[in-house]
Amino acid sequence: MSRLVVIGGGGAGTGAATIAIQTDRSMKVSLLTEFEDIAYSPCGIPYVFGKEIDSFDGLFLQPAEFYQEMGIDLRTSTVVDGIDMGKRVVRTTTGEEFPFDQLIICTGWEYEVPKVPNVDLNGIVYIKNIRRAMEINKRLDEVKKAVVWQAKPLGVELIEALPHRGIETHLVDSGSWLLSDFADADMMEPLQQHLVDELGVKLHFGTELLGFEGQDGKLTTVRTSGGDIEADMAFLVANMKPATRLAKSIGVKTGSTGAIVVDNHMRTNVDGVFAAGACVETMHGLLKIPVNLIPGTYAYTQGRMAGANAAGGDEAYRPVYVPWGLGAKIQVGGALVSENLAKATGMPYVVGKATGITAARYHPSHEKMQVKLLFDPSNRQIIGGQFTGGDGVKERADFLAFAIRKGTSAEELATMENVYSPPIGALGEPIAAAAKNALTQLGPR
Repeated sequence: MSRLVVIGGGGAGTGAATIAIQTDRSMKVSLLTEFEDIAYSPCGIPYVFGKEIDSFDGLFLQPAEFYQEMGIDLRTSTVVDGIDMGKRVVRTTTGEEFPFDQLIICTGWEYEVPKVPNVDLNGIVYIKNIRRAMEINKRLDEVKKAVVWQAKPLGVELIEALPHRGIETHLVDSGSWLLSDFADADMMEPLQQHLVDELGVKLHFGTELLGFEGQDGKLTTVRTSGGDIEADMAFLVANMKPATRLAKSIGVKTGSTGAIVVDNHMRTNVDGVFAAGACVETMHGLLKIPVNLIPGTYAYTQGRMAGANAAGGDEAYRPVYVPWGLGAKIQVGGALVSENLAKATGMPYVVGKATGITAARYHPSHEKMQVKLLFDPSNRQIIGGQFTGGDGVKERADFLAFAIRKGTSAEELATMENVYSPPIGALGEPIAAAAKNALTQLGPR
């Protein structure tokens, strides 16, 4: 009987363990996680904070018993202390040993705590573990003022959620606009205006976090380069780094992103050791460089692939094109590359922009949809783009990533077919309009 140990109970670890035991029913599968729970969606936490979702119960996919009934030896609240490759055992802090023939490392990511004064004050919080999020949620009714540090996706979700609780919300970020790491300023402007005008969020861009002050161990003030901000709670959306300590301890190689290097079967350089999820790096199909991805869609897919291959399968993972999206009333999304990133990397491009609508102009559901597409002037193929508007951003971002993967040309997008149905689709598709505008710059073939 083959023995598999999976370290980590997030999307990658859960996917790996379940697919492995389904692929080989004779395999003994142990899943070890330091947290109290597995198989839940941390991405839903801000929406519980904002009371768009009634409770945390809906964030759980299955109870622990479901996985135990599958035959998985599930160990929650279990911290791995080390891996002995000579004996091929995983050791926990309690001294328990788990022998393995195959090992899958799904240790995920960890926050880089900012090096500023008083970062340990009560009221300074991070969002990751759902149990800690439940504790934070209970405290939010008493919070009057909150600061969110950094306009990353989680930060944007938080500044949309907290005003729904009647909380005066401030965003502090050293960049010049929302999601400035990968999105363009012109495409983020409508969302920023919505946050300010309709939700009352106070945006402090170009502002450095300097530290915190408190009284009796409790946070009272967030110190920034733009002045002090009174706050009862501060959410630190700190930089996320791959958690690779265990992997490095057994000689697993890491790459330029700091994450674990795997091949397209999720194998590391160490025999019998696989890795998946936020602790690994993945090849970007267009840029041809490794990227480290946090979203659960990648973690779950990679975990399932690692589990299948560890159980004797032969599944290959493809390069990625990174569709993304977020937002409620104002949605934003796209697929890399952005114009900002293209400029930074010296990549030549031509832009096509258009503003359309998401439904027939006479239907009450119609909303604006702004589209910005980037094309390679040498081969006229799509290389990226972004969307801002109402419903339909997610679907367009998914479509765009697939179009980039397939090397779709401006001509093909300009003449694409589209659904015309008054409640869900206008006569003209905004993507086609943006592509047509790009063709006027690209000129004839």
